[in-house]
Amino acid sequence: MDQFKVIEIKQSVFADNDREADRVRARLKEEGTFLLNLMSSPGAGKTTTLLRTIEALRDQMRIGVMEADIDSDVDARAVAGAGVRSIQLHTGGMCHLDAGMTEQGLNELGTADLDLVVLENVGNLVCPAEFDTGAVKNAMILSVPEGHDKPLKYPLIFTVCDVLLINKIDVLPYFDFDLDKVREYARRRNPRLEIFPICAKTGQGIEAWTRWLKDQAEAWH
Repeated sequence: MDQFKVIEIKQSVFADNDREADRVRARLKEEGTFLLNLMSSPGAGKTTTLLRTIEALRDQMRIGVMEADIDSDVDARAVAGAGVRSIQLHTGGMCHLDAGMTEQGLNELGTADLDLVVLENVGNLVCPAEFDTGAVKNAMILSVPEGHDKPLKYPLIFTVCDVLLINKIDVLPYFDFDLDKVREYARRRNPRLEIFPICAKTGQGIEAWTRWLKDQAEAWH
């Protein structure tokens, strides 16, 4: 019986995507545009965190946003209301964006006159982490109600991310969530991970996060 090595096909798909992602980064470098890929599970607070980030940086940077979702334009409308350029990307049922999809979005958004573009990826802790979008940096949000054991259960996303935002710290007294443990578990996966406890609802911790983001974008230019 013939043996079919599925893993070789998967590796080929990822290799093609990685090459495309490198091309996207090279283009962004030429334009001086910094692309951040923001990931989380549904309900962790991506859009609220993004709105806080825009509020903090929109007077200092030219910002664009790409909202990825399986369907709907709810998030894109919310971001557009914040006064920045935004587009909605529908993935056609797919639970992630790859580099090719990201490039299509960048073409539609227009990036030559933008300092910072944020890609709000599909809400999922698994699929989005597998595909390099061409972003300069990857960030993820873990909310307190999700629990501090997520780095143990979903190791890849913590490995590929440069930043971990621990959101909803205002409800820490009501949940069995240990900040020290989540730092320990996350840094087992990625010792270089930057970690910022925040509350997107109140704005707590946003200044430290946005200062880091602005510094990274300026260094990219």
